[in-house]
Amino acid sequence: MANSEHLMVVKQGAGAIAAWRQEHPGETLDLILANLTEASLTKANLSRADFWRANLSEGGLTEANLNRADLHGTDLSRASLTEADLRGADLRGADFWRADLHGANLHGADLRGANLTEANLDYSCWPLWCGTKGVKVDGRLAAHLAAHFCALDCEDPEYKAARAALLPFALTSHRARDLGL
Repeated sequence: MANSEHLMVVKQGAGAIAAWRQEHPGETLDLILANLTEASLTKANLSRADFWRANLSEGGLTEANLNRADLHGTDLSRASLTEADLRGADLRGADFWRADLHGANLHGADLRGANLTEANLDYSCWPLWCGTKGVKVDGRLAAHLAAHFCALDCEDPEYKAARAALLPFALTSHRARDLGL
């Protein structure tokens, strides 16, 4: 269960969080199972916060610092995470259905088992490591990733064969033209 003092501070927004962090350097915000539906946390410093299984659905987290935050199993459906810093965050099993992650930095984030169905990941940093294994995506995002693959400049014959097989699907991406396909 979330620490009630921490929950009260977070509900007040970015300014209150910044003041709390000044008074409690090095302390982790405990927001386990917190209900923060529709919370306005734009530009909030939530780095290393523990949101395990919290509800942040429809929240405003634009430009929020969620670096190394624990968002394991968190509901972030329909949340705005535009330009959010999610580097090194634990996003295992998180629900990003219809979330806006445009420009989000996911470098080193663990997305295993996360649901990114209908999420917007345009201009975001998609991690290329085993932490993306088992991510649930829809056809739109799969085509987007395929288009990036097909836009590589590689002379390897095996790559060329794979590209030829994948290209019709990649061309359905909304970014195919931008990628020169």
